[in-house]
Amino acid sequence: MNVEVFLRRDDRWLLIRRGAREAHAPGVLAGVGGKVEIEGAGVDVLEETARREVMEEIGVDITEIGLTYVESTFFVTDDGDPVINVTFSGRMPDQARPVPAAVLEVAETVWLTLAEAEADPDCPPWTLRMLRRMTS
Repeated sequence: MNVEVFLRRDDRWLLIRRGAREAHAPGVLAGVGGKVEIEGAGVDVLEETARREVMEEIGVDITEIGLTYVESTFFVTDDGDPVINVTFSGRMPDQARPVPAAVLEVAETVWLTLAEAEADPDCPPWTLRMLRRMTS
């Protein structure tokens, strides 16, 4: 199981460019996220995974930020692994300054409007679908 988080500030969404060495979808734009870890899993495991991944990947503490469930989907990764992906959205804390903290997983962070994401050739259809859903 995987969790993905899309954080918004005004009319812009924070996206990460996935690292070139990532097994699935290297170099594309995505929300922040990663796998649910069974070790220590308990109550609110999906939300806790979302908060952990945001801290690990972009160095932002979203402990006090409310997360909104957006959708869950199923897909198969480029290397054949089946994945259930649960997506959340939230507001980026005003004082937060995201940076690629896990440099092998996150090549860069970018702030894009929906229109800018639609014009970016590295923004895959699944990321655009999520942005459109959350922006409408």
